[in-house]
Amino acid sequence: MSVPAESTSTRYAADVSAKVPPRSAVQGIVELVPRDRAVWELAAGYLNVRDNDVHTLYAYGLAAALQALLPGSREEIVLPAILLHDTGWSTVPDAQILEAIAPGGGRPDLVRRHEIEGARIARELLGRLDFPSADIEEIAGIIDGHDSRPESLSLNDAIVKDADKLWRLTPHGQTTVRGWFELDADQALRICCARVHGSVFTEPARAMARGLAAIASINLAPERTALT
Repeated sequence: MSVPAESTSTRYAADVSAKVPPRSAVQGIVELVPRDRAVWELAAGYLNVRDNDVHTLYAYGLAAALQALLPGSREEIVLPAILLHDTGWSTVPDAQILEAIAPGGGRPDLVRRHEIEGARIARELLGRLDFPSADIEEIAGIIDGHDSRPESLSLNDAIVKDADKLWRLTPHGQTTVRGWFELDADQALRICCARVHGSVFTEPARAMARGLAAIASINLAPERTALT
């Protein structure tokens, strides 16, 4: 019978920093471009409710990744829209926000309110930044229905909807949903999988959802939790 080998060192005793490629030479790194940083600076004050500010930044990263994979989409629509999509929650009383989105019930009227108000806020903020009027109206139209509208209006709209949903399967999304509804990790994963799988519109989003769910589920597997 073979004897399992002892654990080996995972520290390499040499400096490899000179071999690290520059950011410009690798794919997949996302950062806010100046246009979107200006949007964020105006929107952030409206997003300081139930971790919406952090949620928005992760959703921005997901939207950027999806947009890069979907020819025909417009980043100048998708990325400002995802930064502004949840600003309307700032108009809903804090004590009612989780009631509005609770599984198995919720308050559709409050969900609708945050969409309508978010579209209004988007028009105001983007107007201050001198966005083209046609782009402002498309972005506002995406926000006005991003949760309640079951269909997508366009590829740009589909990407915003998909990025918003995919956040639930990220580590931050899982931790946040657990805290909102006092669930354990497995319950949070199952409720988020049920919310995301079958609800996203684009093929890249379906692949991302499978990948994120696989990582989250392996993280809970007894074989993984038994390891240090």
